[in-house]
Amino acid sequence: MKTKVKKPGHFRKNKELFFLSLPAIIVILIFNYLPMAGITIAFREINYGMGPLHIFFGGKWVGFENFRFFFESQDAFRITRNTILLNASFIVLGTIVSLITALFLNELSRKAVKRYQTIFFFPYFLSWIVIGYLVYGFLHPDFGVINNIITSLGFAKVNWYMVPGYWPAILILTYLWKTVGYTAIIYYTGVMGIDVSYYEAADIDGATKLQQVKHITLPMLAPLLVMITLLSIGRIFYADFGLFFFVPRDIGMLYPTTDVIDTYVYRSLRVMGDLGMASAVGFYQSIVGFVLVLLSNLLVRKVSAEHALF
Repeated sequence: MKTKVKKPGHFRKNKELFFLSLPAIIVILIFNYLPMAGITIAFREINYGMGPLHIFFGGKWVGFENFRFFFESQDAFRITRNTILLNASFIVLGTIVSLITALFLNELSRKAVKRYQTIFFFPYFLSWIVIGYLVYGFLHPDFGVINNIITSLGFAKVNWYMVPGYWPAILILTYLWKTVGYTAIIYYTGVMGIDVSYYEAADIDGATKLQQVKHITLPMLAPLLVMITLLSIGRIFYADFGLFFFVPRDIGMLYPTTDVIDTYVYRSLRVMGDLGMASAVGFYQSIVGFVLVLLSNLLVRKVSAEHALF
């Protein structure tokens, strides 16, 4: 009679990996899962005078009253529109410019690539506060670089901080300047991972550089492109607070085109002190982002199942 050998469990077999991942698991639990208990604040009426315990465990349940107050306000459509359109522009233009930059880097020598990588990557390390002051130096109504150039050409000065229509383009250019270098390096790494034998065979067949990009580089980069795009779509309702707060300098005249959900929530807490509505808007962000990831992944799965995240 054969004796049945008991195989080690999944945890015992990989216990070293579990222990290595334990610090990250603890951080995720503390900063991502425990705060989820605060979701209930979106459905309660908070009274600050009752103390901190009242904020988390007390308060009158008001159901969807905080959501109704937000959606019936005149700001709901504006900040939702700005958040979606600007983030969609960041995703589309950022992907295109980063991919083109990565392709150009791939055509340079190794020495030149290191130099240009440093130049492109440097803005990514600057904080939005510093970048806000840099933008202000360019757009200052009286002493800005742009207005000095405009006046030297015989045109009148432009008060950039009083005209909302200019700011979608300004924010997009600022975002691209800061982030393109970082994303381009990710795509450049993907290009470096492509087997050179494909390009050698294409050269023998007489394919041009554009044909190689179209038929080799882009198809090989498709999984990476899809993954980054899906993750970006999942955060399309989460605007970069630093960009939208520090670069336009929180000027009320610019709210029609620069006010997004994150800055609106911050202002709701700072000015109105409405914790319930701010939590409701944050919950609204999370739910819509989650749904967008599922729908985007479902769409990718229908087109090409092998490129879907799950």
